[in-house]
Amino acid sequence: MLVLTEAAAEVVKAISSTPQAPEGSGLRIASPAGSDPGALQVTAAPGPDENDQVVEAAGAHVYLEPQAAAYLEDKVLDAEVDSEGKAHFSLGMQGTDQV
Repeated sequence: MLVLTEAAAEVVKAISSTPQAPEGSGLRIASPAGSDPGALQVTAAPGPDENDQVVEAAGAHVYLEPQAAAYLEDKVLDAEVDSEGKAHFSLGMQGTDQV
């Protein structure tokens, strides 16, 4: 199952905890139909879709569409915010020091 770093959890919470966001909001990661499984789309979501796998870490919610969940099974999600306030996500393999 996808693992979130502490930094990724904080960024996800910051993105999904706006005043207008409903309780349980998070980020949804999906693989567009007919595309490379590694071509992922990340969007804010009010909650999981029916078949989504739910990952929770330190109060952050990430919803994984089934094809994306299969691709991300052995990955670690990390994130950082640049000087302009934009979030940048990166993936690494579980069990390695690289993220």
